[in-house]
Amino acid sequence: MGGSRAAAPVMRLARVIGAAAVVWVVSWMQGCYTLQPMADRGTPPLGMVVALDITDAGRAALGGSMGPEIGQIEGRLTRNEGDTFEIAVSAVRLLRGGEQVWKGEKVQIQRNHISRMYEKQLSKGRTVAASAVTVGVVAYFASKGLLGSIFGDEGQLPGDTAESRRRPPRP
Repeated sequence: MGGSRAAAPVMRLARVIGAAAVVWVVSWMQGCYTLQPMADRGTPPLGMVVALDITDAGRAALGGSMGPEIGQIEGRLTRNEGDTFEIAVSAVRLLRGGEQVWKGEKVQIQRNHISRMYEKQLSKGRTVAASAVTVGVVAYFASKGLLGSIFGDEGQLPGDTAESRRRPPRP
């Protein structure tokens, strides 16, 4: 058989706190990112996650491999040779809305096919706010379920339902 009845609420509380901690860590790791325009048209460092707005000439050049409606390409910069960037693509945003998710396929893009470059940066304020809201919601619902299980359905301690009698020991 399991543990005592008194340990059950403590175990539930530990599970709730553990679940809230996991949700907070996951939301912090995922984070809220924003695309910030790069100040200069210099070369971003290798490994940086960038987003590139594609020109009309770029759409025509990349149309055969990526489709004719490319508005923006996002991915990790894997190579830079002269005027050619190689991007491990994670997303393609289309001109008329919509987004295609890619899994790191590498695409070469000429610098003259790019109208604007952005770098992906973690927004600390938005991430902290999103994490706090997530943890608060989890804690709220967990406390309602936890208090109900400790104090019964009406929020009060249940009465004693057992009847006890003292019997003399048998000879």
